[in-house]
Parts: sequence; C-alpha cells; structure tokens
Amino acid sequence: MAEALKPVIVIPARMASTRLPGKPLANIAGKPMIVQVLERAKEADIGPVLVACAEQEIADAVTGAGGQAILTKPDHPSGSDRVHEAVELFDPAGTHDVIINLQGDLPLLDPSAIRASLKSVEESAADLATLVAKINDPAELDDESAVKAVVSLLPGAKRGPALWFSRLKAPGGEGAHYHHIGIYAYRRAALARFVALPPSPLEMREKLEQLRALEAGMRIDAALVDTVPLGVDTPEDLARIREMFKARIAR
Repeated sequence: MAEALKPVIVIPARMASTRLPGKPLANIAGKPMIVQVLERAKEADIGPVLVACAEQEIADAVTGAGGQAILTKPDHPSGSDRVHEAVELFDPAGTHDVIINLQGDLPLLDPSAIRASLKSVEESAADLATLVAKINDPAELDDESAVKAVVSLLPGAKRGPALWFSRLKAPGGEGAHYHHIGIYAYRRAALARFVALPPSPLEMREKLEQLRALEAGMRIDAALVDTVPLGVDTPEDLARIREMFKARIAR
C-alpha cells in the first residue's frame, strides 16, 4: 500500500546559462518559459508549486503570473542546493516530506511524468526517484550529452533501482538502454543529506550530480515513462519549442 506523502514541487531557476543566457524569461507563446513550466507543474495537481529564483527578475515574472516565488542566494553550486534552501524557507516546520525537483527548461513536460516520479517514492523505500525512457535512436547511444541510466528492470516492470548513470553507452550486452530524465522526487531527509555531501569523485568525473547519491549509498528508483520531454538548452531548442507551441495552439 502506498504511503501518504505531502509533496511540494520546486523549480530552480537562474538567469545565467552558458548556451542560452536568460532562458527562464525567454518568451514562449506569450509567456516566459518559467511560467510555462510552472503551469505544467500546477497541472500535475499534487501539491504546492514554488519557483526557487536566483534573481529578482525571475521572481517578478513568476509572481506576476500568479505563482509563488522564493528568492534564494544567487551563488548556489547546483539546482539541488537552490531547491533545498527554498523548501527550508517555505516550510521550516517540515510539513512537506517529499520534494520534487523539476527542471525549469521543460515547458512541454507531460504533468503525468511528475506524478510518476512521486508514485515511485510512495511505493518504494527509495531515498529518491527519477524517470527514464527507452532509447530508440541508436545515435543517442553515442551522444555524450544524452545521459544513460543503468536500471535493473524485470520483464514488464515499470520501475526498478537505478544502479548507475553515464554519458557513455551502458550497460553492455543485449537489451534495452534508457535515457535519463532529470526530474527527481526526494524524501526530505534525503535531500538534506544530499546537499550536505561534498561532490564525489565519480560525480566530478562524469559531471553527473546524481552519482553523488549513489556513491553515498543512497537508493535511487527509476520509473519508466514513454517519452523524453524536450528541454531548452540552446537557441535552436527554443525555436523548436516555439514552433511546437504554435502547433498546439493551432489545433
């Protein structure tokens, strides 16, 4: 039986981006991207939604759209640290026991994916949960920008323990490979433990933050979903997303 949890969704956002500076405020269908993501999070309908902002202009855009913004320290080393600060400011009493860390560059995310990450924590003893999708394009296996998850999945299973993450093709042998989708549902104590840990050796080698949790012995479960949401990292991604929104509006 699933345990009753009280989640909160937190979307970290900052203006600095190497490939697309200022992307939280990029206009998509008449709204800043961060507002589009905020709306997808609200559509999941699982609890309050916060935007953890590094800068005041992001907070102004969020509150102007009726959302709740938490202004955090600007110099956090990662989104996870920003999320942790925002939760402690929003809920110092510890009412919310699961924190969903949602990337701020997924304006077309299916809200059901957010619910799937929460379900994985509810129905397991995992410290945190994330999402994966089956890789169908062989070229993606050689693309080091596409993070692969090594997940132990029994035939027909939709969830299993994530044993490793890599930018290289893994594991070897015949069988499915999985694309990691960077949405995390943390138990609150697990998030506090995670941000208190120093960066780990293999995390720094692969440049994948989630390896810090595995190296510390934390359990990550991965839920299998059907598709990988398009993230916005480059001007080309932004142009593509804008066209996809136009197509949605035209339907």
